[in-house]
Amino acid sequence: IVVADPVCTLTTHGDETVVWQGENRTTTTDDPLRILQQALDRAHIQPTYNNDLPFQGGALGLFGYDLGRRFEILPKIAQQDIDLPDMAVGIYDWALIVDHQKQMVSLLSHCDVNARLVWLENQQIAPPQEFQLTSAWQSNMTREQYGEKFRQVQEYLHSGDCYQVNLAQRFQATYSGDEWQAFVKLNQANRAPFSAFLRLKQGAILSLSPERFILCDGGEIQTRPIKGTLPRLPYPQEDSKQAEKLANSPKDRAENLMIVDLMRNDIGRVAVPGFLKVPELFVVEPFPAIHHFVSTITARLPEQEHLSHVMR
Repeated sequence: IVVADPVCTLTTHGDETVVWQGENRTTTTDDPLRILQQALDRAHIQPTYNNDLPFQGGALGLFGYDLGRRFEILPKIAQQDIDLPDMAVGIYDWALIVDHQKQMVSLLSHCDVNARLVWLENQQIAPPQEFQLTSAWQSNMTREQYGEKFRQVQEYLHSGDCYQVNLAQRFQATYSGDEWQAFVKLNQANRAPFSAFLRLKQGAILSLSPERFILCDGGEIQTRPIKGTLPRLPYPQEDSKQAEKLANSPKDRAENLMIVDLMRNDIGRVAVPGFLKVPELFVVEPFPAIHHFVSTITARLPEQEHLSHVMR
């Protein structure tokens, strides 16, 4: 899915959302997801079912973790040392859909498709600048600091203060060249089914995710959390044993079940009572480089409710 030239953009930092539509700029402190829904309603984009066209116009963009602070009371102790928006979304009335299996490109537009084709043909293609790192990767904590944080997490878990902690490190390095070239190489090596490249004013987001967070189709909700991973092995017999090892791992089964329970609880808050199900539990799915442990949770969204209600 390739898009550009949005009819409207919405960018949220903290309590403030800036909306650009053409040359008109507005600023609001209203609920950003409600603002997004209103902008979509104004765009009057009415997609029709077509299995070959998974995107037929609408909203594409970034929803950051900190956007949740607009809807949940969370402690504000994290350092604000990166200038990234909590939400950055564009609304698009056209798209290029590339089907790699059929080797076919489709151009769809809710306006003048011929004018959009001329616009595309007139775009100047700059010579690509090769991407390269100009320094080594550097973590934001030492091994000793990470170990101490890990021990603290263990104490929180044993005392029942939390169920799960994503103890992450941030690695940074300087670079030169075009971020798109880096994304292409990473995507070729990884082939993650939910990869995405977003270019923002602050830089670029390169996402190489194998995991679907939320699908809402015709009122049906689906989430497929992944917990449990082992690398693929080069020989089929060894690789099969690796998948079996993951399937029988008590640690990975417990971790997967924990996230399934959390997702059931969250989705159950907005779903129609009696329609929350787990049709797949503890399924090993092979990807090009790794085996993943995946479960599937489904539910039904109440009539007249929008996907933003699920996200909220």
